[in-house]
Amino acid sequence: MVSMRLGAWQLDTVSGGRFWLDGGAMFGVVPKPLWERVAPPDSQNRIPMATNCVLARNGQHCILVDSGYGGKEPPRRRDLVGLEAGEPLLTSLQQLGVAPQDIDLVVLSHLHFDHAGGATRLDERGQSVPSFPRARVVVQRGEWDDATSGVAELRGSYPLENLLPLEEAGCVQFIEGDVEIVPGLRSLVTGGHTRCHQALLFQSEGQTACYLGDLCPTTSRLRSLWCMAYDVYPLETRRRKPQLLGQAADEGWLICWDHDPRYAVSRLARDAAKEFVLVEPRATL
Repeated sequence: MVSMRLGAWQLDTVSGGRFWLDGGAMFGVVPKPLWERVAPPDSQNRIPMATNCVLARNGQHCILVDSGYGGKEPPRRRDLVGLEAGEPLLTSLQQLGVAPQDIDLVVLSHLHFDHAGGATRLDERGQSVPSFPRARVVVQRGEWDDATSGVAELRGSYPLENLLPLEEAGCVQFIEGDVEIVPGLRSLVTGGHTRCHQALLFQSEGQTACYLGDLCPTTSRLRSLWCMAYDVYPLETRRRKPQLLGQAADEGWLICWDHDPRYAVSRLARDAAKEFVLVEPRATL
């Protein structure tokens, strides 16, 4: 966990669970001799991944950005990607003294299992229900439409047991495009990873912190062409990512890295050779 003050906002990174994914998939067309220098794989060619969700409090709202993978995944899937046991996000929140009913808003960057899975949990009857009973769950309308479309090419990316219980409970709030979700928190649709993937901007007293989501999930993918095979629109990622990283570097934003296994937060600087480098990185504890 990393804690930081951003004007009126208290921001804390909270783990939604660590896991392992195939290194080749995570680096797409980048040759292994290059990517393994920055992310050495295990014997199964997997590299470690974090889910650094963000808890944001300002005295009026208690907001969670993304929710990790939760505790509903079947045993075979859990073993394949090395998911942690139990419900890691709820454990992380408990360590900060935050109970599920304290959360009033959950904002999801997109709806893949490792970002939306923790928004629901299994009750005593084995039914999937909202993890945060008082919270509205904010989702881009286009992301929801794609996730629930049943299109064969997308079906495996969006387990419906993570999503439909939220709709049935009446807690989903749809937004469209770049909007102010609450004062001091804005959505920024980036596309790239998914059609309507969004980053989130916290702003207060002239300061900005940006949760990039999977537009740039780790600090080892700062180069424009280093993208994931999971990106549905890789050309859009390659164009949008350097634009947003450049703005962050020029304006001194804090960046919250959602999947980086070492660093949860940093600033950025432009670099002639590497495009961007980390400034003041803060390691996960």
